[in-house]
Amino acid sequence: MRSVVLLVCVFAGLLSAPCEAAEKPNIVIVLADDLGFSDLGCYGGEIATPNLDSLAAGGLRFTQAYNTARCWPSRAALMTGYYAQQVRRDALPGLGGGSQGARPKWARLLPDYLKPLGYRCYHSGKWHIDGKVLEGGFDRSLDMRNQGNFFSARGNMIDDVAVPLKKDETGYYATVATADHALECLKDHAANHSDSPFLHYVAFIAPHFPLHAPADDIARYRDRYTTGWDELRFERHARQVAMGIVPRGLSPLERDVGPPYHFPEALEKLGPGETNRPVPWGELNPVQQRFQATKMAIHAAMVDRMDREIGRILDQLKSMGAFENTWILFASDNGASAEMMVRDGGHDPQAPPGSAASYLCLGPGFSSAANTPFRRHKTWVHEGGISTPFIMHWPRGIAARGELRTNPAHLVDVVPTVLDVVGATRPTEWEGTPVPASPGKSLKPAFVKDGSVTRDSLWWLHEGNRAIRVENWKLVAAKGQPWELYDLAVDRSETHNVAQSHPEKVRDMERSWNGQMEAMKQLAAPKP
Repeated sequence: MRSVVLLVCVFAGLLSAPCEAAEKPNIVIVLADDLGFSDLGCYGGEIATPNLDSLAAGGLRFTQAYNTARCWPSRAALMTGYYAQQVRRDALPGLGGGSQGARPKWARLLPDYLKPLGYRCYHSGKWHIDGKVLEGGFDRSLDMRNQGNFFSARGNMIDDVAVPLKKDETGYYATVATADHALECLKDHAANHSDSPFLHYVAFIAPHFPLHAPADDIARYRDRYTTGWDELRFERHARQVAMGIVPRGLSPLERDVGPPYHFPEALEKLGPGETNRPVPWGELNPVQQRFQATKMAIHAAMVDRMDREIGRILDQLKSMGAFENTWILFASDNGASAEMMVRDGGHDPQAPPGSAASYLCLGPGFSSAANTPFRRHKTWVHEGGISTPFIMHWPRGIAARGELRTNPAHLVDVVPTVLDVVGATRPTEWEGTPVPASPGKSLKPAFVKDGSVTRDSLWWLHEGNRAIRVENWKLVAAKGQPWELYDLAVDRSETHNVAQSHPEKVRDMERSWNGQMEAMKQLAAPKP
């Protein structure tokens, strides 16, 4: 009889009622914002991240996992399983798209695939996907629209309705508020929906600029970074090599690469301590060194606090008996950011750094350290812009514990993996509209001891920066620049450009990049 029930569940697929023969896992997806590849302790960092480190120790760490280099395309890829260009959420030549683009009807979000299986779906934090959250299939939501002041809830939405602003917001901090909402949803689920599995998408804004953190959190790191970004890169890389996260080979710090967008008026407002180039640390004067070290201390405090709040969520999962059967994923939407700007009320140079009246950005020096051992930053599609920490944990479902996975992975793989984990399939059409095949791959084969996943290629385009990876070869170019070619098997840090010595490989991979772009244009183009 059990075999018959299981067969019915398999063939019923996506549109079936919840299957009672086996308890379906809960899904928790945690996304950081502008987190560098080396910022976590389990990826070589010195920042205290014991909760994420514990997930890595009990699960899997992917060392070659990727995002899209920017916040909104990464969120589209994460929640749909498609490249953002395919679903009009990042621009293609001759077509619209981008942060204001609207997904086609067939580009459904993950809840639409899970709800027919009986899942309750919750969202806490940043949204940055087109459409309202509840219309995307979520049952409850905190939409953190205020991304310019971590100390105010102004402009945020609860279940797509504006949050009434309290007269006294003393004690408010966005990272804590995100976890508070997640806990509220989980407690309600345990009390009123314990017979249903759940998806919870927790999207922290941290450590995205402005650099805002509680004073006590900043104090823990105040003097940690006075030796500078050069030394920090060496320290982190040594730990990464010892952990087996990356091979030996640290890319030289690109002294002439600054922010991707130039705002000269911002430099003037930020004062004499600011610099928009990662010059050798010893060339900075004492005022600049102190200013830069303080900014990194705030960044570290934001990451530290995010980990603490993740710990509260993990404690709640354990207290409600859900931890053992919850598949948890942690990733970042892009690499650390070299952006430097002043907005959202401006910057008061007399205000304590990290407080609500200040508006600071990490900048290219410590962003380069955060992205150790890679080159470039958010918006670029060199490894520093697109490489993410990628942790999976599921005691009941992942047999491998504490292992590394070196196979390439991408945020487009999350939806296929979830569907594989819950035993569902993507429909071939949605309300009469054909649904194209996803470029993502299920990562479930990596769950077993020494498991791995193979794939043909990965593709990138953002603001003219472009790349393609085929096996261990990567073809990459910054906007307006010629192609560079790297053998990532021996040069993950993209230090030795071998394009001139492998012209046929460049031509072949360029044809593949162009072919995929044309296919995406055909898919994304408005239909008559």
